[in-house]
Amino acid sequence: MAAPGSLVVPGQCLGEAHELVAGDGAYLWGSHVRASVVGVFHVSREADGSSRASVAYSKHVTMVPSIGDQVTCRVTRITSRMATVDIICIGREVLSESCTGLIRREDVRNFELDKVEIYLSFRPGDIVLARVISLGDARAYLLTTADPSLGVVSATSAEGASMVPISWNEMECPVTQQREFRKVAKPPNGKQENGLA
Repeated sequence: MAAPGSLVVPGQCLGEAHELVAGDGAYLWGSHVRASVVGVFHVSREADGSSRASVAYSKHVTMVPSIGDQVTCRVTRITSRMATVDIICIGREVLSESCTGLIRREDVRNFELDKVEIYLSFRPGDIVLARVISLGDARAYLLTTADPSLGVVSATSAEGASMVPISWNEMECPVTQQREFRKVAKPPNGKQENGLA
């Protein structure tokens, strides 16, 4: 349940119906009051003693991703099971505040799923194109990079140089020619370096 003063999204539970009355930007669904718009959650005391839940919509509120949206992310952390990312853009729109996403092992690619290793697909600091597949929970969106056009679009080598994609699963430092594994996004022209598709 949301805390008063917090940013909420449509469908998010604001509280139980026996404690709150649905006001502007809120609705009753079963035994809970839920947000109907993106905005800031407020609770006001009514003359009859009841508490009214309302959500104040604002044009300046951060956009939120929807299922199917293509998003640009920065990898913040990796584990053996998933990569945690900050979603920084939805399509071409830059977010004023990032939100968290997860790319699970099974969502990295759509073949040889049993051989996927997160550390061979992403590294902290990588910029990744992904697609939202689920709204997940209140903490993170679930993302996929399974489509060939999705994956790492920018990575920095240990030398601080921008790495160059050379295949669907490798990038190379132009300074040292050191290669590193990544789940590389296929460029828009459909060709990788060295003619590899």
